Amino acid sequence: MISKVMEEALNKQLNRELFSSYLYLSMATFFDSNSFVGMAQWMKLQAEEEHIHSMKFFDFIQKIGGRVILEQIDKPQLDWDSAQQAFEDALAHEEYITKHINELTDLAIAERDHSTKTFLQWYVDEQVEEEATANEIVQKFKLIGDSKSGLYMLDRELGARILTPDTAVK
Repeated sequence: MISKVMEEALNKQLNRELFSSYLYLSMATFFDSNSFVGMAQWMKLQAEEEHIHSMKFFDFIQKIGGRVILEQIDKPQLDWDSAQQAFEDALAHEEYITKHINELTDLAIAERDHSTKTFLQWYVDEQVEEEATANEIVQKFKLIGDSKSGLYMLDRELGARILTPDTAVK
């Protein structure tokens, strides 16, 4: 049986994951409105991946005898100064999520909740990948600088992203 403290913390993370999906959809619309079709596609897939992450929390909470409590999702930012700024914000958001995943893991350890700690380990590993990917894109923007052809090539590169089966967590 899950403790009330752990149940509440997991529900907060579920809401954060739902917001992440919402934020990346907002970024997709920003990119679409600025003719960055590849970046928009990348963000749409990122939003889908975050939704999958949220549903994993949803299912886990119920599986261990908790109750899912859905909270209001905040309105995400709508515009950015540049494509680079949007990806810098995506990186900052992933760092924020990592902080909370680590805090949840610490709580599971303190509560001696081994099943939740095991569940969270996938997220700990996933966040390493999420931050590395976002950081790599930010670094590419820095290399490109003001090059319009570089920006065009990066947009095409990001548009080639596909959602892989290993992303769809069981």
